[in-house]
Amino acid sequence: MKGVILGGGLGTRLLPMTKVTNKHLLPVFDRPMIYYPIQCLLNAGIRDILIVTGGNNAGDFLQLLGNGSEFGLKELHYTYQEGGNAGIADALRLAEDFADGEKVVVVLGDNIIEKNIRKAVADFFTQPRGAKILLKEVPDPKRFGVPEIDGKKILSIEEKPEHPKSRYAVIGIYMYDAQVFDIVKTLKPSDRGELEITDVNNVYIQKGQMTYEILDGWWTDAGTIESLFRASQMIAQTGANKLEE
Repeated sequence: MKGVILGGGLGTRLLPMTKVTNKHLLPVFDRPMIYYPIQCLLNAGIRDILIVTGGNNAGDFLQLLGNGSEFGLKELHYTYQEGGNAGIADALRLAEDFADGEKVVVVLGDNIIEKNIRKAVADFFTQPRGAKILLKEVPDPKRFGVPEIDGKKILSIEEKPEHPKSRYAVIGIYMYDAQVFDIVKTLKPSDRGELEITDVNNVYIQKGQMTYEILDGWWTDAGTIESLFRASQMIAQTGANKLEE
């Protein structure tokens, strides 16, 4: 199984800091933000990793991370997203050649978790086909993609609903089989002009091929000034997703 980190985007919610760097290179407590999704994948046993970057500072990823030897990797792969504002699913499509027919675990570059996803990844490895998402109960589900759940089954996902059908948010860690790249090719831009990852997930739901697990430990993104500050505080207080032996 391969890992894909989506580290492009324009980072407009973190201006003016992102005038001079990619948001995923900003510090979150004691490490650059991009370290956390890399560690998330490593802790799940994934060693073949692609970083999708973009913007004017893409070369800084190479300067910071090199070939991944700091993380015990033999090599680290990179690709570049033109524009950077066409959506998560648009960034994911750039990983098709890298995936080469294998299942992929996709992590948004600004998502940080306290613990690890080893069990979820192992379960997905044995899942015959389809996709898996991770959910977390949140106090403000209106801000996120929200699943409608019926026992072990997800009926639908609605993006930023006015009337959420559950207290859960779909966090920025997704697992897909090779169908995902064909699905992305069928998508139409949303009202925001983006190819939405929620639309990808809903296709899997309609096929009856979506599973889910509830994330253990805390989760946050670091994509706004407020959440970047909160993420640093949470890591300082409790630690997060340290490299495991």
